[in-house]
Amino acid sequence: MADTQTVEQEPEKQPKSVRVVLLALMITMMLAMLDNMIVGTAMPTIVGELGGLEHLSWVVTGYTLATAASTPLWGKIGDMYGRKGVFMSSIVLFLIGSALSGMAQDMGQLIGFRAIQGLGAGGLMVGVMAIIGDLIPPRERGKYQGMMAGVMALAMIGGPLVGGTITDHWGWRWAFYINLPLGVVALTAISVVLHLPKKRAQARIDYLGAGLLTVGITAIVLVTTWGGSEYAWTSARIMELIGIGVAALIGFVFWQTKAAEPVVPLHIFRSRNFTLMSVIGFITGFVMFGATLFLPLYQQSVQGASATNSGLLLLPMLGAMLVTSMVAGRVTTNTGKYKIFPVVGSVLMVVGLYLLSTMDTDTTRFMSGVFMAVVGLGMGCLMQITMLVAQNSVEMKDMGVASSSTTLFRTLGSSFGVAIMGALFNNRVQDVMAERAGAIGSKLTEKSAQLDAAGLRKLKPVAREAYQHAVASGTHSAFLLGAVVAVVALAAAVFVKEVPLKGAGPQKAGDDSTDGAAAQPPMAEAV
Repeated sequence: MADTQTVEQEPEKQPKSVRVVLLALMITMMLAMLDNMIVGTAMPTIVGELGGLEHLSWVVTGYTLATAASTPLWGKIGDMYGRKGVFMSSIVLFLIGSALSGMAQDMGQLIGFRAIQGLGAGGLMVGVMAIIGDLIPPRERGKYQGMMAGVMALAMIGGPLVGGTITDHWGWRWAFYINLPLGVVALTAISVVLHLPKKRAQARIDYLGAGLLTVGITAIVLVTTWGGSEYAWTSARIMELIGIGVAALIGFVFWQTKAAEPVVPLHIFRSRNFTLMSVIGFITGFVMFGATLFLPLYQQSVQGASATNSGLLLLPMLGAMLVTSMVAGRVTTNTGKYKIFPVVGSVLMVVGLYLLSTMDTDTTRFMSGVFMAVVGLGMGCLMQITMLVAQNSVEMKDMGVASSSTTLFRTLGSSFGVAIMGALFNNRVQDVMAERAGAIGSKLTEKSAQLDAAGLRKLKPVAREAYQHAVASGTHSAFLLGAVVAVVALAAAVFVKEVPLKGAGPQKAGDDSTDGAAAQPPMAEAV
């Protein structure tokens, strides 16, 4: 209450306070997105020093599992006990994991410490989105979409560059230590400037629901990570994981109807818009992370681009995404209208992915850049609008759950996208290599369909040409699948109901806002 009174007496300080908080939130968002990309670049050096090449994939898998499993829990705990303290706790846990990872002495320690880091990371993005949802009415939130899209683009472009520079000049341990000063800055700003109402829920945490959800998510992520690589898709291990995941999720849904304080209140899915945004978010994650995986591979293998600046190869897509996101946010703020963006964005995504599927060994870098830009325009219309509409579709007390659920669907979409598009790509590459280069081609790609630059240079001209055709064919199949999946996003977007955004002024009598929440509290009560 004291915080409320102070701010109400000094309203001129609100804009500055909000800007400082937003800066801290953007730094935190950068930490969440940049980490994996920096670490990915440093992995060859890490393996060279610590050994344990056979466990290399678990450095990423352990982090991803912990992040995905903890994401919905952070959102629910924030709703129950107050956003600020829970968010700061996730930052502290992330920084502890970062420091420990930098001090790891063997691969086992690094995997364990990365899991700790992933537990903290699960609360970073959710906390950012939920606090923005608390501070800024949806009608005004569009103005800040460009900032979030800019951070995302900067992380994807700059991650590999920063990771390579840090590893070459400071050593791989600084790939983790670099998080510490940034995290301390964000923690300090949030601690001093952000004042949110403290909560104390009477109900206990739903431990059974949390456990069932964690088991279900873990099984799904392991299936998408191991399927087609560590184990065949039809192997007993994958079938067991599918069975465990399905059983756990069915049990979770059943229990959520009985729990006093469910981890994911099922009533939020009664909102048509929230459900549709979850579907669109899943597909956006499916497409986006599949594209960021295969586009640089195509450009390096087929078009001869340098692998050193791999993040820059995505600049046409990420630049278009940034510009469109800023325009969509500004238009949404000025007009309060948003349905047009999911529809147009889905159409552009379908068209762009189809154009990418037409690339072959003769496609120029300019044309592939144009195709990427079309996909980027589509994703720019979708990335932040999905979160905005999802948050606008729930009550304030469920803001954290809505943010975490939307984030989780996008994360799961990326896992499925990488796994399914990757399996299709690998199978196609191996088939074409066998057709064009015979037994030698099959042997070259029997362990991995993705050859690095050094391996590509060692190939004989005939084998190299065959591999370029194989990669072009593989990307054709992967992006054609992406285009088909994106049609589902378009179908979902058509059924979105344009509910007035909260903070847009008084509603007219008779307005149907059943998908919306109660009126947004004044910003003075939050900052």
